Amino acid sequence: MRTSVYRFFTTDPADVSGLARAIAEGTIDPRSIVAIIGKTEGNGGMNDFTRALAMMAVSQVLATHLDCSPELVEERVVLSFSGGSEGVAAPHILVFAVSGRAAEQAYPIKRLALASAHTRPFSAQEVGRMAMVRETARAVTWLMHTLQVEPEDVHLVQIKGAIPALDSTTTENVRAEHLRCDMAWSRGASALGVALALGEVAESELSDDAINRDWSLYSSRASVSAKPLLQRSEMVLFANSCWWDGDLVIAHGVMQDIIDVPAIHAVLNQLGLQPVNGQLATADAEKVLAVFAKSDADPRGHIRHRRHTMWTDADISDMRYSRCVVSALLAGVTGETGVYVSTRAEHQGPQGGGPVAVIGYASS
Repeated sequence: MRTSVYRFFTTDPADVSGLARAIAEGTIDPRSIVAIIGKTEGNGGMNDFTRALAMMAVSQVLATHLDCSPELVEERVVLSFSGGSEGVAAPHILVFAVSGRAAEQAYPIKRLALASAHTRPFSAQEVGRMAMVRETARAVTWLMHTLQVEPEDVHLVQIKGAIPALDSTTTENVRAEHLRCDMAWSRGASALGVALALGEVAESELSDDAINRDWSLYSSRASVSAKPLLQRSEMVLFANSCWWDGDLVIAHGVMQDIIDVPAIHAVLNQLGLQPVNGQLATADAEKVLAVFAKSDADPRGHIRHRRHTMWTDADISDMRYSRCVVSALLAGVTGETGVYVSTRAEHQGPQGGGPVAVIGYASS
């Protein structure tokens, strides 16, 4: 098996010309596509239409090749778009494809492997609770088994968390007092599900009360967004496997806060890349194919004992602030502005920080 990654920079949220051209030219077999992950230039908020526009455009292109309606494309391919390309971040899409067949024996070196899965459908009452944590952990464990990898081989689990529709019979009192059916709870429970599957937390440490409250519990490899009216969570697991061939690898690390440059350097060092005077040389920058990170404006109001104003400045969203900061650091160190930074990092890295993962060409 072999993983291929294709990156296309876009001129607007509906620009799928690069993908369409690659398919037409035979560079990409549309039936081999497992996932498409992208950054759009919207505001990243609830009213950000650019994500839906990008998904619609991609679905229309793929539908003609997958012999299905655009509405059914998401049953075949995980589509995940994050709004907000503030500052230097360049809007782009990443296409992940898998080809080949299972190896009969292990290779001497590990290469990038990926697979996708869905959880079972959730009820509104299960979101943000241990039922969601356990089911997410089950799906992640199944993916590890499918790829024949151990937890230490996993470097990123990209999840679109479920937020199912409320049952029409649910009373307003029950909704107000007991339901956690929103983005924050879906993200938090999904991230802890990844942490549980990867052995980053023990089930004995977890409970309904710990979710979105005990910030000492987190995953260093979960990247979670959430989508209203999504019945089941969708996920893509990225790992390095000795059963996969190719020339790509992935590495990860954790930023302790949003100015943790050494953490970025450490991830690049794992890939055999050494920044010179703080930034990768052009030849090394070209070896970087995908950069992922989660960020948040530290809710405690301080970064390294200095007060910040990201939560009190009413002119600019705290999300846009933190995305801009982390995107700038990643771009500055890698010399590559095609970076994917997503905000709201409940249980995704330590409070005020977040995971970082980089996919690049193997050094040997």
